[in-house]
Amino acid sequence: MTQRTYVIGDIHGALKALDQVLDKAPLQKGDKLIFLGDYVDGWSESPGVIDRLIEIRDNYECIFIRGNHDDLFLKFLLTGKKNDQWLIHGGNATLESYQDIPNCKLEIHRTFLESLENYHLDEQNRLFLHAGFTSLHGIEREYFEEMFYWDRSLWEMVKALNPNLDITDPLYPDRLKHYHEIFIGHTPTTRIGYDVPLNFASVWNLDTGAAYMSPLTIMDVETKEYWQSDRVNKLYPDEPGRNR
Repeated sequence: MTQRTYVIGDIHGALKALDQVLDKAPLQKGDKLIFLGDYVDGWSESPGVIDRLIEIRDNYECIFIRGNHDDLFLKFLLTGKKNDQWLIHGGNATLESYQDIPNCKLEIHRTFLESLENYHLDEQNRLFLHAGFTSLHGIEREYFEEMFYWDRSLWEMVKALNPNLDITDPLYPDRLKHYHEIFIGHTPTTRIGYDVPLNFASVWNLDTGAAYMSPLTIMDVETKEYWQSDRVNKLYPDEPGRNR
């Protein structure tokens, strides 16, 4: 059976939403699942999300990309220092959810977070990363690796790009010439009024606002068919998520 490749957007502690999309998509054992990061911060089940991600490696080929929230949580685990901005933007929910987690499991989760990849480039020249990159020469010449999980300029650029501009035009952005397609999360599509995957130029954004009041999304990379969870705030009606 042919292996299919699926990409999953930002989860933000919403285990119920993750389970829903994994159940809805027609996954077969051995399929490739690429997770775009931000597994923690927002809803109350960040430990459960990481547990589930570790478990599903038994049945699927999994690629786990590093998100900025994952990096912030890892920095706390390594240093014990609390970043005030991180706490405001979902970190408090993560700390609360880990209060009763035994040290042995915490070590497993720390190891998982340390193992995350900054990006994944497949054999079809499709690039997967959490946020973006800034180098005009592509990912291999990115000077600041934090841009892979913090950059928003790539998404801002393609949103504003003239859709009629041909790739051969000298005004066409050099950043977009290196890869067949680019798949990102990080900036919710709900910021411009949509709760579905959005495509501008060669860039697909899979962050459909699961941290807030919108669904989590999984998409078939080849066909672009996608499946979504319920609105995550409905799955956690007694929690604020990041709706503060």
